[in-house]
Amino acid sequence: MDGSLLVLGIAGPELSPEEAALFRKLQPAGYILFTRNIVSAAQTRKLTDDLRDLSSETPIIAIDQEGGRVTRTREIAPAAPSAPALAAKADMLKIAEAGAFTGDLLRLLGFNLDFAPVLDLDHFPETQNALRGRCWGRDPQRVIDYAGHWNRWLRKRSIASCAKHFPACGRAQSDPHHDLPSSPATLEELLREDVIPYTALMPELDAIMLAHVEFPNIDPDFPASLSPRIIRRFLRDQLGFDRHLVLTDDLDMGAITTRYGRGQDVKLAIEAGNDLALICHRTDTAEIAARAVAELPHWMTEDARERVEKFRRKLRGPLAWSDKKWRETCESLAKLAAEVPEIEVTQASSPVAEY
Repeated sequence: MDGSLLVLGIAGPELSPEEAALFRKLQPAGYILFTRNIVSAAQTRKLTDDLRDLSSETPIIAIDQEGGRVTRTREIAPAAPSAPALAAKADMLKIAEAGAFTGDLLRLLGFNLDFAPVLDLDHFPETQNALRGRCWGRDPQRVIDYAGHWNRWLRKRSIASCAKHFPACGRAQSDPHHDLPSSPATLEELLREDVIPYTALMPELDAIMLAHVEFPNIDPDFPASLSPRIIRRFLRDQLGFDRHLVLTDDLDMGAITTRYGRGQDVKLAIEAGNDLALICHRTDTAEIAARAVAELPHWMTEDARERVEKFRRKLRGPLAWSDKKWRETCESLAKLAAEVPEIEVTQASSPVAEY
């Protein structure tokens, strides 16, 4: 078995003996925490410390912390303003503060990677495609300016970033948490608009997350997250992202589970050019996934492991815990949220905010 190319979710707010034994055995590349794992600041920091103690190498400890409704720490700390609210305010200082305060909060809690910013262009603002309340806008230059500034200040606070959802989840017209959306967009259309924020911000991005969206005019066989055409040939070879860490979105989403079994999905993901496969909820299937990775050609997994190891070397350890720093960071987030009011958006129904 080979868990080195997996990022795994955890069931609850503390490690069960069974999970601890599994993680010691598999030694996954990292972990992702959700709202279900976060009860208090002290408990969350203990959980991330425990995960580090289980690992022979520095583990990735990731979270989805975008601001607004996708804020996994909402039960223990104020939420930073959402991307649409910050974009509407158009105040670069406030955007910088949102990135910096988010970084401070996460590093105090023991995280080292934030699955943000969202770089999707908001093609269908009235559509329930999981992106309501999460996009910086429709115009590529505005996304570059605002998301890039937020990303810059997050990274200044020593939290790695991950742009998502390549190449264009904003072109989805349904929610990939439930099914697999399909877009008729061509490569030329994506190059004209959707991938511009990625290429413009390339030097400042640590990782790229793939979208569970199919583009039959580009690859008629696989969704973007499992597509060699989109990942190896387009993202890595054509656009030059060969040194970035590349990973799937959650393979437990309906877009994938309704079409592929566990094991097959992970194999397809790594074969397509991903370095890591995310299994966020069905951690009981991790051994099946690890066996599937072990069956892949050595050259393929070694290439991915080299990029994971390079990524690990960039990760910074957590800040020393400080009650005073925690209070100050929460107060700063609350003040910022009061200064940047949320804006009215189409009522969102995706489960992405509930995890």
